[in-house]
Amino acid sequence: MATSAPQVPIVVDTETGIWSTDDLPMIYMPRHFFVNHLHAFEAAMGADAFAQVTYAAGHASAWQWCDKESKTHGLRGTEVFVHYMKRISQRGWGRFEVRTLDGDDGAATVALEHSVYVEHFGRDAGRRLCGAFDGWFAGALEWAGRDMGHEWRLASRETQCAGMGHAHCMFEVRSA
Repeated sequence: MATSAPQVPIVVDTETGIWSTDDLPMIYMPRHFFVNHLHAFEAAMGADAFAQVTYAAGHASAWQWCDKESKTHGLRGTEVFVHYMKRISQRGWGRFEVRTLDGDDGAATVALEHSVYVEHFGRDAGRRLCGAFDGWFAGALEWAGRDMGHEWRLASRETQCAGMGHAHCMFEVRSA
């Protein structure tokens, strides 16, 4: 039985049609639309180039999000990262759980169930599907480190994927 997650505040500007949450403009679209576009980009670019582009874009986007949300909600350091995991879980990307988080060096492990990619392509895809999230974790944690006075340089990678039959996806964030 499906249960309802806490509500995410959505404001729709009646004049422009722009959706926003916490004063951040949002786009609402069917999941298949987004996933199919990423799949097409990966096919056109090749897996390695696609991974590099999505890592860099995700890293920058997570950094920007954390900076904005920290000001909106008065959050600091690693509590912004935990808030980020909560918010992306509420927005249909999957259910993210921070399993470990070291506030001294930024190392973390994150588990993911019901990944948008696995839900779309299936548990029998035979390959890792969720690497597009890698840059998100490193970017968010580097922002948290900077907010606490650290200059962490982190790398994140998916170490197991439900698309290869695992119970869930796992990500590790470590010093680069």
